[in-house]
Amino acid sequence: MSTGPQSVDRALGILDVVAEAGGPVAAKTLARRLGCSLSTVYHLLGPLVERGHLVRAAGGGYAPGPRVAALHRAFRRHMGVAPAVGEALAWLRRESGAEAYFTVLRDGRITVVDSTAPATGTAHPFEPGPEVRAHATAHGKVLLAQLGSGARRRYLTEHGMARFTDRTITEAGRFESELAGVRGRGFAESVGEADPAYTCLAVVVPGSGEGAVRALSVSLPTERFAGARGKARAALADCVRLFSARAFSDGAGNPGG
Repeated sequence: MSTGPQSVDRALGILDVVAEAGGPVAAKTLARRLGCSLSTVYHLLGPLVERGHLVRAAGGGYAPGPRVAALHRAFRRHMGVAPAVGEALAWLRRESGAEAYFTVLRDGRITVVDSTAPATGTAHPFEPGPEVRAHATAHGKVLLAQLGSGARRRYLTEHGMARFTDRTITEAGRFESELAGVRGRGFAESVGEADPAYTCLAVVVPGSGEGAVRALSVSLPTERFAGARGKARAALADCVRLFSARAFSDGAGNPGG
């Protein structure tokens, strides 16, 4: 395998394309998506398969390999996610009637770590991974509201405030006013700001732990929001109260704080 930034970038690009695909991806498709030769793709695929990041599917093409599961477990451990988080999210989904999410702000990055939305579903706009629309989501707002003004400005300068819908807040002064309201209410909501068809609500998890702030959120179709808002808010508050001591820990089984 060749060395250098370009080969690394292409190898990571292969992983991204395979991860986002609905099934095995052919080498020719990878070459076309990456804009490189087929021989280059095969040159990169060899080590990725050997290390277990990819597997060659029986019917042809490439799919995520077993190493991905180990990396995911390590990621959750480093983010301080205790095993009971899955139980808490499942409870929240049952009680709220909406898909539930667990999001972490750490080292200047916001990441959706876990969710009850089905992995095969394509309708829900929020999925595990780096959050690039924090200013337009409830979980992003409630996490950014916990930062000092300087740290928040640095975050927004780095990530920007792109407009995703006609409801997205893109002006810094108005966003600061929005976050002041979030701190006053104790929860955040985003009504069609990241995706016009979906609304999300979020609360911060108290005592999240040194170096990290964590949030719980739910999302539901915007057309259902008016009738479900109260139930969703109550479920979020109850979930934090019932599960925070054992689910949202420092990763070693101890309450964060």
